[in-house]
Amino acid sequence: MAGGIANRATRTLAPQLDAFGWRSVGPWRGGRVVAVAGDPVEQHVLYFGSTGGGVWKTVDGGTYWTNVSDGFFRRASVGALEVAPADRTVIYAGMGESCIRGDVAHGDGVYRSTDAGATWTHLGLADTRHIGKIRSDPRDADTVFVAALGHAHGPSRERGLYRSRDGGRTWTKVLDRGPNAGAIDVSIDARNPRNVYAATWEAIRLPWIVSSGGPGSGIFRSTDGGSTWTDLTRMPGLPAGIIGRVGVAASPARAGRVFAVIEAEQGGLYRSDDGGSTWVRGSGDSNLYFRGYYYCHIVADPSDPDTVWVMNGDLWRSVDAGATFQRVPTPHGDNHDLWIDPRDSRRMIVGCDGGAGVTFTAGASWSRTNNQPTAELYRVVADARVPYHVYGAQQDSGTIAVPSRSALAAIPNGAARDVGGGESGWIAVRPDDPHIVYAGNFAGELTRYDERTGQSAAIDVHPEMDAWGSAASTVKHRFGWSHPIVLSPHDANALYVCAERVFRTEDEGTTWRAISPDLTLNDTGRLEPGGNPARRDAPMNERERVGTIYSFAESAVKPGVLWAGTDDGKVQTSRDGGSTWLDVTPRAVKEWTLVSCVEPSAHDPRRAYLAVTRYLLDDFAPMLFRTRDGGRTWTSIVAGLPADVFTRVIREDPVVPGLLFCGTETGVHVSFDDGESWSPLKGNLPTVPIYDLIVKDGDLVVATHGRGFWILDDMTALRDSFARVARGVAPHLFAPRPYQRLGAPRTARAPSPGHNYRIEGAATVTYTPLAEEGDVAEDFLDASRNPPRGVVVRYFLPKDAAAVALVISDARGGEVRRFTSGARPAPATSAGLHRFVWDTRLDGPADVPAAAPAGVGRAAVPSSVDFFRGERPPAGPLAVPGTYSVRIEVDGAVRSASFEIQADPGTGVSQADLVRQEALLLRLRDAFSSANRTLGEVRALRVRLTALETLGRANGQALRARLDAI
Repeated sequence: MAGGIANRATRTLAPQLDAFGWRSVGPWRGGRVVAVAGDPVEQHVLYFGSTGGGVWKTVDGGTYWTNVSDGFFRRASVGALEVAPADRTVIYAGMGESCIRGDVAHGDGVYRSTDAGATWTHLGLADTRHIGKIRSDPRDADTVFVAALGHAHGPSRERGLYRSRDGGRTWTKVLDRGPNAGAIDVSIDARNPRNVYAATWEAIRLPWIVSSGGPGSGIFRSTDGGSTWTDLTRMPGLPAGIIGRVGVAASPARAGRVFAVIEAEQGGLYRSDDGGSTWVRGSGDSNLYFRGYYYCHIVADPSDPDTVWVMNGDLWRSVDAGATFQRVPTPHGDNHDLWIDPRDSRRMIVGCDGGAGVTFTAGASWSRTNNQPTAELYRVVADARVPYHVYGAQQDSGTIAVPSRSALAAIPNGAARDVGGGESGWIAVRPDDPHIVYAGNFAGELTRYDERTGQSAAIDVHPEMDAWGSAASTVKHRFGWSHPIVLSPHDANALYVCAERVFRTEDEGTTWRAISPDLTLNDTGRLEPGGNPARRDAPMNERERVGTIYSFAESAVKPGVLWAGTDDGKVQTSRDGGSTWLDVTPRAVKEWTLVSCVEPSAHDPRRAYLAVTRYLLDDFAPMLFRTRDGGRTWTSIVAGLPADVFTRVIREDPVVPGLLFCGTETGVHVSFDDGESWSPLKGNLPTVPIYDLIVKDGDLVVATHGRGFWILDDMTALRDSFARVARGVAPHLFAPRPYQRLGAPRTARAPSPGHNYRIEGAATVTYTPLAEEGDVAEDFLDASRNPPRGVVVRYFLPKDAAAVALVISDARGGEVRRFTSGARPAPATSAGLHRFVWDTRLDGPADVPAAAPAGVGRAAVPSSVDFFRGERPPAGPLAVPGTYSVRIEVDGAVRSASFEIQADPGTGVSQADLVRQEALLLRLRDAFSSANRTLGEVRALRVRLTALETLGRANGQALRARLDAI
């Protein structure tokens, strides 16, 4: 059966796989936000909902943000937020954004918190999928309306406006415009909550079109709290013809005043002063309703009846009841939601495509958004540096590169940088020179960026300037929103770029040649303008072209074996470098299926894998395929995957054949048997769409669409017969991978003394410099955002053990470190998979034995603890690079494995010098130990001497003087 049924392997392995930990490496810059809210009493408490990262809360006015929905939400996209005016501890979250762009993510209904976000409960409406607005009665927190657009990619019965009067335990659909139109906005009259206004929207998003507008769109009014409704759409003063998306807001400051921003040929700002019976048109500036399917958001000022705000590409404010508008700068463009404090209109929070910003000055200044790790990334690649850096393009914020390991990784964006290209592009980094980066963007933009000089050169395949809103059929080459840019694994000079055909250059873009015909379906009827009935959408046509190659790869095993997948359901391969092509589309892949990933096997040129999806056609089933004969036949490989969670990417481990990883709309899965069965690889990875993943230097690196980059450090155990071991009955020690010691970069400047930094999942850290300028103190580095600094030892216990010992030995078999149960640090003894990190230090000096009883002769006696300002005794010396072994002793069973410690390649210190340094440090350690033992003996003698003196059996004055001298 295809998906949905967890097999025995899944049930057995899932708990063990949860022991693998992930870490975030940023970037720390905000992603798309369409839902914001604030606490009406606590001035510094505000919330935002990310379109791919859940709900976040600040308690300090936007300086730091903390995710409050992880562990509760089953989906990541938040479309609406409401802090109940009647009870500020009650928060409603409506899932699934309703700004239906190409990368729109759906939700699973409504969640409620009754403790200001600490915990959440799911309230149902799971199949509404996209929620535009939630509003609660200002007198009763249990009365709440949900404006549900419903399925964005097809008709659905769940579209409409819902009401609950019992806090979401039960729901009633109170406004229904049929399966093609859903509710998109709702506003409750704060002066008379029986008056409720709602907007409906007839809309659908398919791969080739956004349709906005039709008979289902309109404005409605209820005067009995939502039980019955009056259609206002054709009331005097409102635009004739087709209506698209509508935003509606009842003014809290004046009875009967209602504002609406309307997408239509005669669109703009409309106002009614009699509750919607008659209307006048204010500003018709197209900036207010441009690209209606993505905007048309409106908020009325709570205290001034003439002030109204409209969110669009910019934030617009009118102070003359909508007649004219002025632009108010925000932290980022593309604004979607605004919350205004009902008691102080200067205090607001805005949600935009760059995160959420807080103002206490009515928009004169805003909090920063580079403290929100909610980036929506499209792809991920890594370079050949040590440590490697990861690269990706962030939606609406351009490309970014961050180190996988760095002393500055704990400081938000401390080492992040732009590398050319734009928001949607693929990136390719030369393996022979990581300073050279090729990065793309929509409409075929392509740059060659040199990090050493900071220069970026345009190397587009075809430098064609598209007319704004031109159809795909009018351009020479169709480049998709996110089109492949791939370097050959066999030739660093060979760069592939894909439009409707494949292009190749061997001179860094100076010249290009097509190496394929049009490989797409070339459905000319769907290459015309993709606008909508209400108003044509120019960006949809120019940037989000269809009929393109969406995924491409060359076999790493055999040069010239090429694979291409299109956004309209075609899979093609070439075995001669592009001279000839063969259509090998699986029969189960229908037209207009998105072939989002083609993955040639890293071990066999005739094997390959596909990840495809039809979510833009309202089909959310997972679809993965495998071929072992070059594409002649394909096998579906989705057993164990949830039936309603679609797949975007599949990768094979370059070391172990058949070890596969796939990324879905909610996380990562692993297969140990070439796709025959799948298990979730979740651990602490948040629920988030996975757009891409790679295996790099033994790590698993993922690009999420809402939480930035995450890395699973050291997947060595996954390669070591993990499935067999985790279902076994004997203890097992996994061989540690080589550990490469890396020092903090000397060029990295430390943060300012006394400055506070917030690390996700950790408390605020005040950094006080303990090292010279240019270093970052080790104390500051946060383990949740940095890789383990040492050798990772993983072991499996089939049952609880009485005692566990881990013993580290050198190449000669000499024991250099022993860790036992009950000590500190101690290896875990409970059943399951465990990780222990040896910091690569040898035993430290012996500490002073137990101190004398209180008040007995300590005043003038220093100890190693005293020497180090009250801190723990000094650690032992670092183990010299070389071969070591680890042995686990558990209830009589013994297992061992060898590993290597590798030198930091950047130090320039010879192995001989490191050996001599270790010998010196060991002599110093032993001398310190001897001194401490002597000090312990002196203390013991002083105790005995004091006891004898107390009994009158000795006069210890002379002996005490000698001991003091020692």
